[in-house]
Amino acid sequence: MRLTTLCYIERDGQYLMLHRVKKKQDENAGKWIGIGGHLTEDESPDECVLREILEETGLTVSDLRLRGILTFILPAWGNELTFLYTARTDRAELPDCPEGVLRWVPIDEIPRLPLWEGDRLFLPLLKTRQDCFSLKLVYDAGGNLTGSALSPEPGESGTP
Repeated sequence: MRLTTLCYIERDGQYLMLHRVKKKQDENAGKWIGIGGHLTEDESPDECVLREILEETGLTVSDLRLRGILTFILPAWGNELTFLYTARTDRAELPDCPEGVLRWVPIDEIPRLPLWEGDRLFLPLLKTRQDCFSLKLVYDAGGNLTGSALSPEPGESGTP
């Protein structure tokens, strides 16, 4: 199982989004996603996400917070465990990114972007929940979401 990080950086009611349009053979091609990447050997998720933020955006962030664990079941690409974070920054200027196009997008406009269907499930949780949640997202070989499981459910206490 691959280990990855994903961070939604907020500034003035906007998230920094990455439109994946530059890499060849990109499983995220054409999608808008947050900032993140794969853990390297001997790297913690916190170290990974901070490294990826710096590499992809040049930004330093504050209020880095683990918000969830995402389990992606992806028959076409292999399963993935993703550590989901939020953070803040005051800087608006963005560099050229080798992964795609970086853009500040108002949070309420993000659902209109081409997203993975699972992102439409967890992005609202970043605004409505303060706990660290676990979300399993099951995709078929064509990249269609076929199932999901959230724990703990809103109002439940404890962990699965």
